[in-house]
Amino acid sequence: MKYALLKLSTVSLLSLFTWLTPAHAVPPIEEAKLDNGLRILLMEAHNVPMVSMQLVMPSGSRFDPTEKGGTASLLATMLTDHTGKHAREAWAALLDAEAIQLGAGSDRDGLNLSMTVLREVLSAGINAFSEALLTPGWNRNRFALIKENALSSARKSLEEPGIRASEATSRLLFPGHPYGHRPDGNPESLNKIALADLKTLYADQIRPEGAVLAVSGDITMPELLKLLKPALAGWQGAPKQQLFEVSRADDVHGATKQIEMQTSQTLSQLVRLGPARRDADFFPVFVLNHILGGGGFGSKLMEEVREKRGLAYGVYSYFIPLATSGPFIITLQTRADQTEEAEAVVRSVQQMLFSGEITRKDLKDAQANLTGSFAQRMDSNRERIGLMSMIGFYGMPLDYLQVWTQKVESVTLADIKIAANAYLDPMQWNLLRVGPAPRVKARGEITP
Repeated sequence: MKYALLKLSTVSLLSLFTWLTPAHAVPPIEEAKLDNGLRILLMEAHNVPMVSMQLVMPSGSRFDPTEKGGTASLLATMLTDHTGKHAREAWAALLDAEAIQLGAGSDRDGLNLSMTVLREVLSAGINAFSEALLTPGWNRNRFALIKENALSSARKSLEEPGIRASEATSRLLFPGHPYGHRPDGNPESLNKIALADLKTLYADQIRPEGAVLAVSGDITMPELLKLLKPALAGWQGAPKQQLFEVSRADDVHGATKQIEMQTSQTLSQLVRLGPARRDADFFPVFVLNHILGGGGFGSKLMEEVREKRGLAYGVYSYFIPLATSGPFIITLQTRADQTEEAEAVVRSVQQMLFSGEITRKDLKDAQANLTGSFAQRMDSNRERIGLMSMIGFYGMPLDYLQVWTQKVESVTLADIKIAANAYLDPMQWNLLRVGPAPRVKARGEITP
């Protein structure tokens, strides 16, 4: 097995909550706490002699310095690139020698450090993990290269309509707010970042209190603690800002923004604020979103926009629950001359659900689809640690996975209609377009 540097996205880990195993198939989560305040969550899995772990800390992009979006992302890359004890080449050789897979990434709320290793070399893996975490290298030449790579990627990404829409969504929904930029930053913000900014973010937020270490694999809690305690004994303190020390952004309603790009199609994105991770209506909105556009070909949007009218190849809805309200998004791509028609159909579906036109069959089909798809979705250590770290990070109950199916099945038709009334009023959504401006097709015109 060759060394692999895995840059993981916590945003994708959040989406894994969509794919959970039925309660009877989920092993219990064990919990412990180190003397320094670090919370440890373990799910034993002895079928394969491997162990995976993921540490999540409140140090994501919302903690980036003002106008320096991408700082947390660069810090995540630096932590796994080299250390204070090993230069880049020596560090890569050390990881490769023991087949240690080390990765890092960030999203809006959290920065994560992860590792997967064979059980027989777990001690070496934890030593490498703690070295990356506790002794960053801060090599200026490596920082310059990492920053230039990030800048190059950011410049290239501006050619992608989806990236342009994502950046515009952040600015529209979160003006002047810590969530108001993409986690990876953009060329302008990345260019302003200095190595000192990474050091400050590390000193302020990379602390054990408020952090969660999720572990899954061929190990017991006593064995795990015996290895972790000496490795992390020198890590102390609380972050300067805690996870839930963030205010909800003000609602923005009815805005329209056109971003001109010379593309063959127009990307339309309808956006508003959705629920936070711990909101009481999370599960009703989750099931509602499946009916709306999160259920693929079984969703109302796909049926009306694609199947009945052929206006787009795909149309989807999703929301990103964070420490406070995150984005709720509907997105599609279509020809410029069909843009307004497709958007009108989307709004008609919103209006239908907002008005309460949801049947008991809609609800039962969504619940059956959600609960029936989970059994095969938690069969790897990496999937488990993603789920467990999010449970711990956002303060969810430890039986969250066990009762997940029950929570989905307990959503009533009344709950769904209340959620639709709260979130699907078309007048409360904002519209972003990326691509050619809408053009109405002239009578008799044939559009290629």
